[in-house]
Amino acid sequence: MDVPNVVGDWQEYQSEEWAGLRVRVHGLKKAVPARGRHDDAKGLTYVSFQVTFENRASTFFSVDLHGHPEHYDVRVGRNGNGAFVDEYAADGIRDFNLYPQRRVTATLYVAAPAPKLKQLDIQISPKIDEEPSFGYVWVGALGVHEGSTSAGPRTSTAKSGVASEVERFLKGTTSDD
Repeated sequence: MDVPNVVGDWQEYQSEEWAGLRVRVHGLKKAVPARGRHDDAKGLTYVSFQVTFENRASTFFSVDLHGHPEHYDVRVGRNGNGAFVDEYAADGIRDFNLYPQRRVTATLYVAAPAPKLKQLDIQISPKIDEEPSFGYVWVGALGVHEGSTSAGPRTSTAKSGVASEVERFLKGTTSDD
């Protein structure tokens, strides 16, 4: 992988056996878990994000995404310090049969010092059909716009979409009066 995904991008699995399966990290925001803060996260700022798997193949896949650091890990700050991962608060995915044309989403919670949340690196390495998969990485930060949600890979670099259309419209309607 030369360039990591941006939070909001879809990533297609590059494997013949998992063709049609894709994953997305999205919804990065400040949030406190519904089950409450963990004692070890005292003084840290909580953030949550979602991991969605989509099956566009003609057969089902078994998906596991529940164990830290086996299935996912989060690093924060410029130096890539480990974030506190709150496994108790997470809504992971365990032995889920993801059938064609369906999605499944996990919500994960991490905590870190607020200044370090200006850069997050999220690695997702689920088990698919009982086999470990390659770890794809997403980068993002609190308050940074997510990548486009269109269907193609590396969509965040696209020049189209509603936001781009609005920007072009506003640039075209400004006057020098």
